[in-house]
Amino acid sequence: MESLGENLETMPRVPLAEEHVAAMRHLGSECSYDAGEIVAEAGESMDRFVYVLDGEIEVVDPYSRERLLESSLGPTQFMGEIAFLNAGSHVLPMRAARPTRTLEIPRTDMLDLMARVPELSDHVIRVFSARRRKQFETKNSAIKLIGADRDAKVQKVEQFLSRNRIPFQSLDMDGRDDATLEACELTDHRPSVILGKDRVLDDPSPRKVAQFLNLDLDVCRETLYDLLIVGGGPAGVAASVYAGSEGLCALAIEDTAIGGQAGTSSRIENYMGFPTGISGADLVYRGQIQAMKFGTRFAMPRAVEGLVRRDDGTFCAQLDDGDEVCAKAILVATGVQYRRLPLDRLEELEGAGVFYAATDMEARFCHGTEAVVIGGGNSAGQAAMYLSRSAKHVHVVVRGDSLASSMSSYLTRRLEADPAVTIHYHTQVTALHGEDHLDGVTFATPEGERRIDTRALFIMIGAAPNTGWLSGLVETDENGFVKTGAAVGRETPFETGTDGIFAVGDVREGSVKRVASAVGEGSVVVSRIWDYIDRLPAPGSEV
Repeated sequence: MESLGENLETMPRVPLAEEHVAAMRHLGSECSYDAGEIVAEAGESMDRFVYVLDGEIEVVDPYSRERLLESSLGPTQFMGEIAFLNAGSHVLPMRAARPTRTLEIPRTDMLDLMARVPELSDHVIRVFSARRRKQFETKNSAIKLIGADRDAKVQKVEQFLSRNRIPFQSLDMDGRDDATLEACELTDHRPSVILGKDRVLDDPSPRKVAQFLNLDLDVCRETLYDLLIVGGGPAGVAASVYAGSEGLCALAIEDTAIGGQAGTSSRIENYMGFPTGISGADLVYRGQIQAMKFGTRFAMPRAVEGLVRRDDGTFCAQLDDGDEVCAKAILVATGVQYRRLPLDRLEELEGAGVFYAATDMEARFCHGTEAVVIGGGNSAGQAAMYLSRSAKHVHVVVRGDSLASSMSSYLTRRLEADPAVTIHYHTQVTALHGEDHLDGVTFATPEGERRIDTRALFIMIGAAPNTGWLSGLVETDENGFVKTGAAVGRETPFETGTDGIFAVGDVREGSVKRVASAVGEGSVVVSRIWDYIDRLPAPGSEV
């Protein structure tokens, strides 16, 4: 299955071309570091591109402050990983192992050079992506979580980091290794999030961790963007790529994690170009890298809570915590969210055995237990197949008598043939059991009630559109989906009835609920948005 980057261990080491280094010299300046001097600390913004001229830079363990890796950076190599594109933060300290000289270029100047020299851009992004993959897989990071299986708040942080492919360490509170014992001592044996050497987050949340990582962009109230993209699923990220490549000043806002609902899919096999499959999170993450390469900015986790239209025709979105961001055009790409079931104590047990995604993180909670998946669509089918590798057994609960109308045939055939999966037709979950954590569910079947002991319930049923934040500025159908095109008297299929507001993807009435369709709509709509902005009297925005 495809991953989010190349394998750093097998990548050939290729120095930057001499002409590229010469171009960098015109933009940057030389710096010197003594042996043992910190070049960048964990949590510091990647505000400069650091190219090693002479000497050696090593990666530092943020806890012991000893050298972390055998490998280091020497002459002709450069620091950083993919977070550089979005002005993110270093997740590991970097230190001069001996007297070192560097060439350092301001981040914005380096991005401008990369935009003008595609060969340089390809080289840098290839290395950055491979490093991020290596960090994520080896869990080398200054972010440490302990007790995610026992605390819903810590688990939400873990979901945010995992789905955004941000490296972190996750420790089991019952572990007896030195790292776990040290973390338990620091946190007074409570589930916690630790940043750096000894900073324990009070009331941990994805937002606080995002601030440490500089992902929660400081949105300037005076800035007027060309385009505000609300939603970071396949449609929103595809639009981000094309908006940046067409020269639009764009900001994409996502309230949870890049990938949207597609990001919860462990394996997508019917997307063109990936014959061995790819996870939804990795697929959309690749698109995000492309978008950042073209200059589109991302802010997360930030939620848009309301939208107003000013007298001059521009729009201002009210964000959580009272921030505001304004733009000439709005693209609605907020997709849909799984509906909750009317079950007693459901909300109490969310994150404590009840899940709405089936990724690596949730799968590890299924070891040694039976898992239950509710739903008959492709997401439910993909989840069941993925979980069957780690769970003792997987039960798929379907209200109807068939999967044919809602699930791709290849998935249906696999589920029916897998001895680790049982499909329960004409069945519903009617009760949840457990105190602090789910320990069982009750099925209502044609033969009567039946209890299944399980510590993992995955709810993947019909979805509702995320449109409440639009504040009545666009017309929606009776189910809340945004009306576009001919339904509101517009010539093109992605225009709403309000000038300057467009909609794509699952949130749009009549859209095909598939990843490929969402990517296509997000790609196509940008040309129409560009035409709309180009006709406005005001000049193009700048950030």
